[in-house]
Amino acid sequence: MNPSQISPRRAGYGTASSADAFHACFATSYAGIIAFMAVASEGSFAKGAERLGVGRSSICRSVQKLEAHLSTRLFSRTTRATQLTREGERFFESCSRGVGHIVEAVSDLMDLREGPPRGLVRISAPADFGRRVVAPLLCRFAEAYPDIAVDLVLDDRPADFVGGQIDVAFRHGRIEDSSIIARQLVPMQLVLCASPAYARKHKLPSSVDELDAHDCINLRRSTGCMAEWEFQVDGQTRRYLPSARLTFNDPDLVLDAVLDGRGIAQLAGYQIRPHLARGDLVMALGMQAPDDRGHYICYLCRQHLPSRIRVFVDFMTAQIRALDLNPTVGIGTHAAEAMPEKMAA
Repeated sequence: MNPSQISPRRAGYGTASSADAFHACFATSYAGIIAFMAVASEGSFAKGAERLGVGRSSICRSVQKLEAHLSTRLFSRTTRATQLTREGERFFESCSRGVGHIVEAVSDLMDLREGPPRGLVRISAPADFGRRVVAPLLCRFAEAYPDIAVDLVLDDRPADFVGGQIDVAFRHGRIEDSSIIARQLVPMQLVLCASPAYARKHKLPSSVDELDAHDCINLRRSTGCMAEWEFQVDGQTRRYLPSARLTFNDPDLVLDAVLDGRGIAQLAGYQIRPHLARGDLVMALGMQAPDDRGHYICYLCRQHLPSRIRVFVDFMTAQIRALDLNPTVGIGTHAAEAMPEKMAA
């Protein structure tokens, strides 16, 4: 049987017996087909052997085995010439189409790896970070790389790279998954903050132990669990789960409640930086903010990345680092914490 005539559907590919039959057929014919194509293309066994870098006797044996396997004579041989038989011409035409498809497939993948960036990049990001940070940069990326399409999926759950066909994912916090490549973009600050009005009325806590006396606002994660607050106290991580009167499952709603003076909350720095700069929010316990978290861009494999993914990762890394999401830069922790006292005076 001609291996080029076997399709996955026809062979029942996926079942053990059919796959074994296909493998046995192809394994028997593969070396012979390569030898046959070389001889037919070059017009002689000697030139075919030279093209493949093998001995003439070796290429003769491969063609003979193929002819025996097909029960068909493919070449007419004389001492002066080697010509394809009618059956050989037909077989060469069929094989040429298959080889052409293989060459095209290889060239296409090489082009994706080394050629101009093109194709689709599917991205996953936490909803709030995706809206505030990632999405605004995608227009710039589209202008820089017009042949690349982007598909952004907002999801607070860890990205399912395989099931969700995700190429690149943004994550924050701590990355403990060793199966992915995680490049830190910037450190992630978690900041306890309140509105100036709340700070004037209740004063800001000076230690973690004073949090029980405050109106805390909680965030419920996508898993259903409450987000714990974290602090660095005397070099040790201290977790605190507040007893809250208000709980939301969206970081923006938590931020809105804090801005409205409803209480205090621990929020990510990228959310509150503009509000701190304008004086809409003030920080508390800034010297005890955790410093072991980060914002990351993640993908599955460091090697053999298509050019569209490489340029996306490099572009977003440079752009996000240039944003400077650290909320204490240019504001100053001590100065921000002193604002309520100045206003009260």
